Amino acid sequence: MPAKKIAVVIGSLRKDSLNRKFAHELIALAPTSLSFEIVEIGELPLYNQDLEEHGATAPQAWTHFRQRIKDVDGVLFFTPEYNRSVPAPLKNAIDVGSRPYGSSVWSGKPAGIISVSPSAIGGFGANHHLRQSMVFLDMPLLQQPEAYIGGAANLLGDDGKLNNDSTKQFLKKFADTYAAWVEKHAKQ
Repeated sequence: MPAKKIAVVIGSLRKDSLNRKFAHELIALAPTSLSFEIVEIGELPLYNQDLEEHGATAPQAWTHFRQRIKDVDGVLFFTPEYNRSVPAPLKNAIDVGSRPYGSSVWSGKPAGIISVSPSAIGGFGANHHLRQSMVFLDMPLLQQPEAYIGGAANLLGDDGKLNNDSTKQFLKKFADTYAAWVEKHAKQ
């Protein structure tokens, strides 16, 4: 059976993003039943409905992004927390993928959320704001285990790799549980 294709959407645009580092760590720990592709969101123009209405052609970056999400079996979101919510580029990507109304590329794709933060509460606010969007987007969302990784910078060595065994075990458990979730909920 071929591996299920999973888009990894990282809310942080920083080159040395903690979320990007944790995404790579999870990918390394995940079962071979999943195949991952990081789908970049930094070049997406801000969503503006006028750019694709009344005969206008949507920006190529939107079209390319929508196709990439349409072609996967599931989506894993990694998000930092900005002002108790998700970063603007992540919200923009969600909006771009959900429009035009009735043509959402997110619908039915099994999702998982991991919030990663240097703070002690691990991006709890961003994680839950993103969960609210999943309801409208009609994405079956993995509920357990919840993944709030706080004090994230202290969990990585100088090489950017995890140096904490309990966090590795947690990410492995999350990846395995998500794989089962995708198997159960992905459209055939």
